[in-house]
Amino acid sequence: MSTLKPIPDGFHSITPHLVCAGATDAIDFYRRAFNAVEVMRLPGAPGKLMHAQIRIGDSSLMLVDEMPEWGSLGPATLKGSPVTLHLYVADADAAFAQAIAAGASVKMPLADAFWGDRYGILIDPFGHHWSIATHIRDVGPDEMQQAMKAMMC
Repeated sequence: MSTLKPIPDGFHSITPHLVCAGATDAIDFYRRAFNAVEVMRLPGAPGKLMHAQIRIGDSSLMLVDEMPEWGSLGPATLKGSPVTLHLYVADADAAFAQAIAAGASVKMPLADAFWGDRYGILIDPFGHHWSIATHIRDVGPDEMQQAMKAMMC
């Protein structure tokens, strides 16, 4: 009987795989911005990463360099991304400041959000969007709906 796990240890059901123009630089940025730990890297063509894996908190993130010949393009080349990576942390203010000091830019400043999180959005130097949050209070569905309606008026 096989003891092979269908989901390897250290992974969750979904693992983002980011394309970056400069994946090696991205690993360094994520280390400085989010305390990422490099797990592995697989070099490809000279100066390119074919595959890399880092860990941020309890989650894995995979990275690859842009490879236009394979249709692999990052958000900087595509002029933006519709995807936001959501990162829960113990202290959103400290994590936000750390990421900005590492080179991220603010898309949405930190604020206490109606759904109960301290929340803000950053854009990393490679064009990926990151929402940073700390849960600060529990909000029920009805209260959340009312707060959202009040905000929209």
